[in-house]
Order: sequence, then C-alpha cells, then structure tokens
Amino acid sequence: MSIIKVKDVETIFDNRVVHNGLNLSINKGEIYGLLGPSGCGKTTLLREMVMLHKNYKGSINILGHELSNITTKDAQNLRRDWGVLFQAGALFSPLTIAQNIALPLVEYSNLSIKMITEIVRFKINLVGLKSADANLYPSQISGGMKKKSALARSLVMDPKLLFLDEPTSGLDPISARDFDRLILKLRDLLGLTIVMVSHDLQSIYDTLDRVAIIDNKKIAYEGNLTDIKSVNNEFIETFFK
Repeated sequence: MSIIKVKDVETIFDNRVVHNGLNLSINKGEIYGLLGPSGCGKTTLLREMVMLHKNYKGSINILGHELSNITTKDAQNLRRDWGVLFQAGALFSPLTIAQNIALPLVEYSNLSIKMITEIVRFKINLVGLKSADANLYPSQISGGMKKKSALARSLVMDPKLLFLDEPTSGLDPISARDFDRLILKLRDLLGLTIVMVSHDLQSIYDTLDRVAIIDNKKIAYEGNLTDIKSVNNEFIETFFK
C-alpha cells in the first residue's frame, strides 16, 4: 500500500533544473532511501515532501493528501502525522533536551504539563538516552546524543511517518551503527514508515528496504538493493562497487 506517491515532479532553481520528471512510490511500513550523487536533489525532494519547499511542478501525494492544493488546515493536520530529523539536529540551543522534545506538544496540543513531562520522559528512554540527560543543553552533549534528542522530538507527536536527512552524518562508526539499530527498532516497535536521505553505505545496506536513486535529474533506479548492481549507471557502479 503506497502512502507517498511522487509523480512527474519538476524542480527548477534560477533556471537550473534539479528534478526533471521524478516518479516514485513509498509503501507503508518500509524504510525507503533517497540516494544519489551530491547535488542531485535528494534533500530538496525531502523538503518538498514535508512542505518546506513548494516551488515545483507535478504531484506529491502523502497519506491521501495532494500537497500542491492542500488547504492550510489540512496541511497543519498532516504535519502532525510526520516527524522530521534534520541533518544537524536543529535543536534550540537555549532550551534543555527535555524542553526541545516537549516543544511540539507545548505548541500543538492541549495536554497538561504533567502529561507532557511523562511523554517526554518516555521518548527520552525510547531513543536510548538517560533520564539525567533531560536537563542538559545541546552544547553539553555529544553528536550522537544530539541526534537521539532530535529523534525523540520528531517522535513526540506519535507520527505515522518519519523523515530523516543524513541521520548518521557526523557520527563515529560505532555511534552510526547504534543509530541504525535504533531506527530498525523504532520502525518495528511503532509501525513507522521511514524516508531517509543517506550517503552512509553501511547504513544503506543495514536499514533500507527499498531505494530511489536520483541521477541526471531523474530516477535512475527504484527497487531493492539485491538487484541494484545489474543497473547500468555510472554513479551506481561507483557507489556500490
């Protein structure tokens, strides 16, 4: 069952064509990777999916909503159905980890402070952080802890979808593999559908069910990793050896 459908998407920045007719579909419950060489428009497509960039032609349909003509009210409701983990975490430096995680609930729910505190405590534990970490500030924690804190915030509204932009970038190999295992655990535990941009080859092999490779402004390949080496494409041959 496809819950994200991208059809004939064209994206142009200042006369530079980034996407020229992208087509892909993402199924419920899978971990789906957006891959390709640097500058091919992976993160741009991710931003279009989460309605941070709207200057494109074509169709992007998520959970039955056509993004090109979605109403403001429906857009606001749809955003509550997904979480986003940005590449650098995007934590607010003046706020503690607990305050960062709680922020979506404070802004978009009518829950009591007591309930929000309980939810934040649960999410902190869910991503493998310690209870004592809640009172630390982003400047006081490691890169891996920042990623986990940002992940906890992206999960605090109990989303159906999770968008991850280079989730293991900047992490040492041990922390990166730990994060991969966490992603798999959360997918199975929470029934998430995950869309991920990544350059981390080990993470790609360990976590992804299917991939779309963007090259030369189009989808060069969509499918599983088993069949990918049979594709005649310079980037694929080089990247996957």
